[in-house]
Amino acid sequence: MTSKKTELMVGIFVALAIAATLLLALQVANKGMSGGGEAYVVNAKFDNIGGLKPRSSVKVGGVVVGRVSRIYLDEQELIPVVVMEISDEYAQTFPETSSVSILTAGLLGEQYVGLTPGFIFPGEDPIYLGDKEGETQFIVDTKSALVLEDLIGQFLFGKDSE
Repeated sequence: MTSKKTELMVGIFVALAIAATLLLALQVANKGMSGGGEAYVVNAKFDNIGGLKPRSSVKVGGVVVGRVSRIYLDEQELIPVVVMEISDEYAQTFPETSSVSILTAGLLGEQYVGLTPGFIFPGEDPIYLGDKEGETQFIVDTKSALVLEDLIGQFLFGKDSE
């Protein structure tokens, strides 16, 4: 009788542990931005996005300020468009002269979008990315991802041509 009771208790413990792990995984997967969830949308066109994926981070100096919400191919220009959601707490932070680039965390790490704040000229009233609510905003200054295979190919074949 004692062994059946022990087996039942172990089974309940294992089931609770699995349920807690599943709940934790769902919480981490659905984790939004650190703000209250409110965000404004900014688009950027790139020549090459490398391995960038939806839900990748948008960072400024290592601080996460948003997420990539969608990536699609522009049907007219046939180039990738990255749609980013930036937290509303940064609505009056980044001027429209800001630039974005696709960066890699470490040598072979995940790719993310690096946002570099633009310059505000003294005496001018700046226009911020978060100001144009409801409009489709595009960041014009973009730098595409560096693809490691392309760099290795350039190194190998560039050396032979000399």
